[in-house]
Amino acid sequence: MPLGFLSRLKEGLSRSTQKLTDGITTVFRKRRLDDAALEELEDLLISADLGTEAAGRVIAAFRRSRFGKEVTDDEIRQALADEIAAILAPVAKPLELDPAKQPHVVLVVGVNGTGKTTTIGKLALQYREQGKRAVLVAGDTFRAAAVEQLQIWGERVGAPVVAGGAGADPAGLSFDALTRAQAEGADVLLIDTAGRLHNKAALMEELRKIIRVLRKQDPSAPHSVLLVLDATTGQNAVQQVRVFKEMVEVTGLVVTKLDGSARGGIVVALAETFGLPVHAVGVGEQAGDLRPFDAGEFARGLVGV
Repeated sequence: MPLGFLSRLKEGLSRSTQKLTDGITTVFRKRRLDDAALEELEDLLISADLGTEAAGRVIAAFRRSRFGKEVTDDEIRQALADEIAAILAPVAKPLELDPAKQPHVVLVVGVNGTGKTTTIGKLALQYREQGKRAVLVAGDTFRAAAVEQLQIWGERVGAPVVAGGAGADPAGLSFDALTRAQAEGADVLLIDTAGRLHNKAALMEELRKIIRVLRKQDPSAPHSVLLVLDATTGQNAVQQVRVFKEMVEVTGLVVTKLDGSARGGIVVALAETFGLPVHAVGVGEQAGDLRPFDAGEFARGLVGV
């Protein structure tokens, strides 16, 4: 993993880290790990957006292994990094394209403003660097800016972009794009979608229609449904996963904007609550700022080890 990305991840997580480590230092200068100390630590973890389930799991592990012992803040931080890494390890899975699918269809969903379009552009670039061919679909037809943004990415990465006029039917575009991608022997089809949650029924119908229409062409599509979440929304991201899981079969997560968030702990809460693969995390606008998720690096970054 490039050092630039790691240092940006650490820098991005530093706001989350500071809140957590300052609290740990205050609580655990040199202190016995008793009920009161564990309670304070649990409160700290919850306030760092790890969520009650993950915080409870960490505290239970500490109670088993260290209860009643004298501990320093450094020992607690190191142990905390290990416990968080153990929660994250099962979900740290890169998005693998199935070579038997030509193309592998990736439906990208999420509320507006989470970075869906940028994520698609960055993924397309990564696939090109691996020698794979991508086709992009500008399926968020209500936002002219989203279509333009995807077209700019398409030019940058040398990937064709299938787009329609304002208000065009995203399902029809997706069907045309899949036909084209199959004809051209593309490896991956990346479909951008709208994210207007205030009208959930309409959005649900739109997403389901895209899937129905894709299946006329390829009964196994989409092969991946990626939900893009913005880390700065904290616990709100948990609710977004619930809502999108009702609408479509979400197969994996991408968490963006970790560089601007004091709520990096949300990734731990998502892992503990849903167990969905976290395929990648984003720490900035540059193409190289989206990287496969590494549980150990993230856990160490989060607690400042």
